Amino acid sequence: MNYVLTEHARMRCAKRNIREEWIVAALEHPARTENDLDDPTLAHALRPIPEKGFRVLRVIYNVSILSRPHPPTANPPTE
Repeated sequence: MNYVLTEHARMRCAKRNIREEWIVAALEHPARTENDLDDPTLAHALRPIPEKGFRVLRVIYNVSILSRPHPPTANPPTE
């Protein structure tokens, strides 16, 4: 999957010990997706992380840059 982390995201991931493979897993196989309430160009991919006691990782991405198929149970981003 092609994506670019912003500097803000890189700093947050380092501070919180979030592994890159967890981000990829959330983007490629989210347990759930949500539309952003404030910005229609953003979506949230959520995935529980077993190594973190199944805490849910929320990855926010720009749908106009990173497009991927949405699973049937997901709420696709609105135009």
